Amino acid sequence: MINPDIQAYNDRQAEENKLICDLLANEICQGLPDAENKIWHAHPVWFLEGNPVVGYSKLKHCVRLLFWSGQSFDEADLKPEGSFKAAEARYVDAEEVNPIDLARWLEKARVIQWDYKNIVKRKGQLERLK
Repeated sequence: MINPDIQAYNDRQAEENKLICDLLANEICQGLPDAENKIWHAHPVWFLEGNPVVGYSKLKHCVRLLFWSGQSFDEADLKPEGSFKAAEARYVDAEEVNPIDLARWLEKARVIQWDYKNIVKRKGQLERLK
């Protein structure tokens, strides 16, 4: 179920971006039905056992889908983002979202996780979970 705050975030977007955000939210909720979802640092994020695994945000020219542990997924269509293990895909049109790829990435997000929940406690060091 989509958190009402996430739906409100989606509803504030321009029409094409709203279509992308609604599609992503629905697919993520379907792929990770046991994940908690909420607005975190002003963006929709899904958590497994308190660990952030996937989220999205509106950037200037696109909607960015971010997987916190995505660099470990070995997926060519996910590009490295930042200095940790995150990877992203960017969309300007809802037609660009491939539900088959997204479902595979969501399954990998469940299985392949780095411990972002405790990154501050570990002074910036990430450890692999599971």
